Amino acid sequence: MKKIFKLWAIIFIFFLIIVNKGFTKEKCDIFNGIFIEQNELAPQLSTADFKKAVTNGNAVIIDNRPYKEWAISHIPGAIVVSPKPGLSKAFYTSDVDSIKKITRNKEKKIILYCDGINCNKSRRVSKALKKEGFINVFRYQLGIPVWLALGFPAQCELEGIEYVYSKDKTSVFIDSREKNKFKQTHLRGSKNIPYNKIKKGKDTGEILKAKNDGRLPVADRNTRIIVFGNNPAESEKVAEALAKEAFHNVCFYGGSLKNILKLDKK
Repeated sequence: MKKIFKLWAIIFIFFLIIVNKGFTKEKCDIFNGIFIEQNELAPQLSTADFKKAVTNGNAVIIDNRPYKEWAISHIPGAIVVSPKPGLSKAFYTSDVDSIKKITRNKEKKIILYCDGINCNKSRRVSKALKKEGFINVFRYQLGIPVWLALGFPAQCELEGIEYVYSKDKTSVFIDSREKNKFKQTHLRGSKNIPYNKIKKGKDTGEILKAKNDGRLPVADRNTRIIVFGNNPAESEKVAEALAKEAFHNVCFYGGSLKNILKLDKK
């Protein structure tokens, strides 16, 4: 009897090894993952599909958070609408009537996002849009936390920068202009990482120097970093390079440099 038991035990262990090997061969690409949930009112997009939509510009992308939160940091290309009236701050919901003013085409692709898997704002808005007859409503339920964690920078607006500059003294402001222009005039307390010194790859060029000389907060990579400069393309280039270096709270400003330099006078 013991021999039979040992035989079955060996067979069972062998079976587990085979099954385990089978599972370990399967690889999951985190960029193609979603948050599994039951009774979805609107289908979810993976980060890869959402990134395509952001790049292509073929959808209305709505940030379902309050205006100031959007202004401080939002996914590039996303817009914000006014809140639904009569609700408390705890149950903040974007106003569907405001969305209808943006597009009355109920076949238009609309993508919603908010503060991640535990945030219900996008869920509430998707339900309201479906009720109004919009048929191409999608959610990036992973939201801005995962967007940043996967190495993509956010964008910020002037009002958000003003708020951060006056309230958060731990934030780091990066001027992406050439070194000579930075020396002529710059925002008080800002540091210079010229866009034309950025090189491809990790731990290389000006970014490596900035990590070593103290321009970048290597002791706390959750520090908010705001990049600005002559134009959005240059600022975004530096912001993307920083995000790829595991600084996961980076945003860039797409507006006028004059607005940033005026912050010292406020």
